[in-house]
Amino acid sequence: MTHALPLRTSRFPICVLLGALFLVAGHPLSATPTDLKSLLEQARTYEETEDYRGAEQVYQQALMIAPDDPEVLKRLGVLYQTELKFTESIDLFQRVLAAAPQYPQVNFFEAVSYLGLNQFEKSIACFQAELATPHPHPRVHYYYAITLLSLGQLDDAVAQFNQSLAQNPNDLDALYQVARLHMNASLATIQKLTDLDPDSFQLHLLMGEVYANNGRFEDSLKEYRAALAKRPDAPGVHYALGTALRNLKQIDEAEKEFQLARKEDPNDYAANQYLGEFAVGRRDYAGAVEYLLVASSARPGSARSHLLLGECYTNLGDPQKAKTELLAAAQDDPSDPQAHFLLAKVYHQLGDAQSSTRELSEFQRLSMAAKEKTRERAITTPQ
Repeated sequence: MTHALPLRTSRFPICVLLGALFLVAGHPLSATPTDLKSLLEQARTYEETEDYRGAEQVYQQALMIAPDDPEVLKRLGVLYQTELKFTESIDLFQRVLAAAPQYPQVNFFEAVSYLGLNQFEKSIACFQAELATPHPHPRVHYYYAITLLSLGQLDDAVAQFNQSLAQNPNDLDALYQVARLHMNASLATIQKLTDLDPDSFQLHLLMGEVYANNGRFEDSLKEYRAALAKRPDAPGVHYALGTALRNLKQIDEAEKEFQLARKEDPNDYAANQYLGEFAVGRRDYAGAVEYLLVASSARPGSARSHLLLGECYTNLGDPQKAKTELLAAAQDDPSDPQAHFLLAKVYHQLGDAQSSTRELSEFQRLSMAAKEKTRERAITTPQ
């Protein structure tokens, strides 16, 4: 069966991209005549202006001077590849590899030509040979993954995309491919769940998470409630309901769900944290302390838990405990000005004017820095 090249639905973008990559990745010739170097520079100039016929003529002149020069053969092979002359390019690459099996990047370009011909097994063999060289082409993992996709080897393809991302975490092409594969797998799973039972607990719970992740909290709330109706004792559903209700600003109802979630797991960080925040919001500082102590114990590095505890102890008239918690908050999140503002207040209560002034100054510095970051984001973010 013939398959189209699996990138942007056509072969052309691959070849143009590889031609561009080659232009910046050529290797200098060693011990070649000056006139040969001049010809290669002339050919590159033609390539940069997409005058491929002119470039080919110059490469042919260079081969008359040095018929077996590996760099000339390589560059002409890449030019043929850019022109979709895959068979001709492979012939040239094989001439290079016959004399130098690990000549820089030639195995990679040969692999891509085989990919252009839909000869995937040969392409894979060449990619593997490229990976065995001292300095593989930087895009070898990406195009190796594209080839594996053509053979339906999804897990192996994802592994190669991840290798590409390990080298370049900002590789947008690799990120897109990984996201697409995961999305397709998720959609296929959802469809299978729907086919098996469109009213199942699992499908309602999953769709609740899908809607929540997309900010559709009303829809997620309906799905979570449908899931709970199917399994009233299922752990985790009350927490999910509480989160959806909190996002919908239905605080009283959210608090009830978090209380039920806390009964399932009294030491759960998130449930206790939310309950503590709700209590602080209605100025029930004594009640908030109970929840926040559990939250800070469950996650010791939580700056938010320490900050709220500091606020509670400040309002409960215990500046020493407030100081301890606020110092922990400032250490866990050095960029948050709020901890320093409250520390200035606590030090004032403790009669330490110098420390109070220092903390107030730090609060002002961090506040200005935060405002400047906000301003910069507003300037640089497209409207």
